Amino acid sequence: MPEAATPARTLLVLVANAQEWVSRSLESILRPAGYAVLKAYTGRDALEGARRSAADVIILDSALPDTDVLALCRTLRGDPAITPSTPIYLTTPEPLGRTRVLEALRAGANAVWGHPLDTEEFLLRLEGHVRAKLDADAARDTGLLDPRTGLYNARGLERRARELAAQVDRRDASLACIAVAPRLDGSAPVEYLGRELRAVARAADTVGRLGPREFAVLAPDTDAAGAVRLFRRVGAALAAPVKRRAIATAHGPLGLRAGYDARSGFRSAALDPAVLLARALHALRAAEDAGSDDGAIRAFAPSPTPP
Repeated sequence: MPEAATPARTLLVLVANAQEWVSRSLESILRPAGYAVLKAYTGRDALEGARRSAADVIILDSALPDTDVLALCRTLRGDPAITPSTPIYLTTPEPLGRTRVLEALRAGANAVWGHPLDTEEFLLRLEGHVRAKLDADAARDTGLLDPRTGLYNARGLERRARELAAQVDRRDASLACIAVAPRLDGSAPVEYLGRELRAVARAADTVGRLGPREFAVLAPDTDAAGAVRLFRRVGAALAAPVKRRAIATAHGPLGLRAGYDARSGFRSAALDPAVLLARALHALRAAEDAGSDDGAIRAFAPSPTPP
């Protein structure tokens, strides 16, 4: 495994191949090199697995059943849950012609491999691509802005939450955080949702990208009731007739859900304001796990303390 990854965690490779013997062959190469392997057997499973697992490397076979692997590659490259630096490899049992290789590269693949693999070359090239991904991830994580939307990232939101909490404490006011996400099956680009949230939010509010498809709004001088009203404004803006038709035509309905928390007196309670982000995200997850209707918003509720 690349040295840069060793101290942090084991890197995960998603292998999407309908042939179990091929998956096992790749696994026998990857595991001794220090990689963990997640298997998928269809294009749909590959897409779902890549989104949910945040795989570090994706290997797609050209013979996945009922799948246009080049279209799948393009979809993965455009998916907000998958970072642009994530290596995507295509494997094929067919001879590697120049046309096929160029098509794969245009679709966003980093490399195309035929069988049998040259194991040493494969692992060396994989290591180089993984190092580049880790460097890109580190640069993104240590910055304050999300490069895709231009909004604050999670780190920037945490810093902004502390700044806003200091301001509202001086006024003895509340600070609210709302975490918003479309349904998992929605495909509207994150740029669109981020832009609309920024347009609906007040000038004093801070909008940022909290996760692959999750956004947060930090709203000063806003209590719990105000947080709910803000979310209703967002939903109403996105449901406007012209926008609704545009979204439905291009991407399907967004189906927004949200979670929130609102607090005051951060200094006296010795509460880190960044906790609001985690609490709002926790409430959002609870709404999603409960299968709440579109447009639902849930308040943060701490887990009950055992007796």
